[in-house]
Amino acid sequence: MKPALNLRLHQQLALTPQLQQAIRLLQLSSVELEMELREALESNPLLELPDEPAEPAPAEASNGAEAAPVEFETRTTSDEATNAEAESRDVEEDRFDPADTSFEAATRNTSSDEEFEPQEPEQQDLRDHLLWQLNLTPMSARDQAIAVAIIEAVDDDGYLHEPVEAIQQGLAGIYAVDADEIEAVRHRIQRFDPLGVASRNLRECLLVQLDAFDAEMEGVAIARAIVADHLEVLAKNDRARLSRSLKVASDQVDIAVHLIRTLDPKPGSSVSSAAPEYVAPDAYAFRQHGQWQVSLAPGCQPQLVINRHYESLIARAQRDDASYLRGQLQEARWLIKSLKTRADTILKVAQAIVQAQSAFLDFGPEAMKPLVLKDVAEEIGMHESTVSRVTTRKFLYTPRGTFEFKHFFSSGVSTVDGGSASATAIQAMIRKLIDAEPSGKPLSDQGLAEELNRRGINVARRTVAKYREAMNIAASNERCRIS
Repeated sequence: MKPALNLRLHQQLALTPQLQQAIRLLQLSSVELEMELREALESNPLLELPDEPAEPAPAEASNGAEAAPVEFETRTTSDEATNAEAESRDVEEDRFDPADTSFEAATRNTSSDEEFEPQEPEQQDLRDHLLWQLNLTPMSARDQAIAVAIIEAVDDDGYLHEPVEAIQQGLAGIYAVDADEIEAVRHRIQRFDPLGVASRNLRECLLVQLDAFDAEMEGVAIARAIVADHLEVLAKNDRARLSRSLKVASDQVDIAVHLIRTLDPKPGSSVSSAAPEYVAPDAYAFRQHGQWQVSLAPGCQPQLVINRHYESLIARAQRDDASYLRGQLQEARWLIKSLKTRADTILKVAQAIVQAQSAFLDFGPEAMKPLVLKDVAEEIGMHESTVSRVTTRKFLYTPRGTFEFKHFFSSGVSTVDGGSASATAIQAMIRKLIDAEPSGKPLSDQGLAEELNRRGINVARRTVAKYREAMNIAASNERCRIS
């Protein structure tokens, strides 16, 4: 077989350094972008911050109206923002004015004598909390070692699932302890705060908490009997069966059940180790002159400029220095261009989201419309992968709270009139139905599906179950209500 040369033509997508940089910047969160720009300023002498903060230019909205620039940044916890809701009648026109700098002026530190740096409170997890109490509890060195081993094995909910043998093995290099010693120390820890910590199961955890009540208190004795022997019946909320089994009146069962409901089934969760998460909005949605407008946050459009002094040195520099400066100049220009592309893309996506979900902004979650990446991609003339990068870790401030861009996307379910309802809207309807269900008679998944069908939403029982589980709502036989 003779060697030969062949010419072939084919097309191949090549990612230039500029395109790679633009893609990478696009998927960064605002915090990550800030860190990236700090590194760029430190490493590239051709980059610098402007002497005076540039006034961000008004962004052109998708409907042709101009959106005023935002001049201050709001920081909101994600949990607080997601749960924030207002009735549609309270969403007032011009309620949020992004051009208003009164917030910035009101919060500016005017003290010229002293400046104090705010200190973050030290975060303490469950184990730290228990070890602190252990240090205040008189114990022998042997018992303290056992207690430390138990505390280190407790999970975040406050339960101890590690077997006695594993604890013994962990202490083998220090002490040889038997199972009775470990259980004795564990019972002492169960009386630490929070009560019931280091319990082996739910029954034991609740019984420890009931021990803290006065034995003569009404309902305590029946509550102990229910937890000790009838916990499964309680989970089904079968109060008639509890009354028959315990041979007590139904009103006494109700008092005992009410008392049990005040207990904490996950005592460890009351001592959180997670610091509150703060997010800075990348864009703002606000009503202006009867229309929803969108404006970028200042952090989403950072101002970087070319250092003119170093740029002027390129022509006079020696060959090696000039080559280095030209390379740095090119990188600086690429970065500035990529930042503008990033800001423009985020604004376009935010505008498309607000335009598609204006009913949500007006009326709340039940008015959320079905929206997928393809819809926005076609609206703004970009690829779905680009939209996907923009919707990750980017946040939109609205009068109803601050939400990640992804929050506004969901699939649709058909309605009887030929339209569709988003999964988010259906979840909001399910939650509303469950909140209003008759006390002691929770709606089953089938009952919820039938009620939604009566309202024109074609949804199956299994779909309702999937949405209910996604919202962490228990099944009907576990949703026990107090009469």
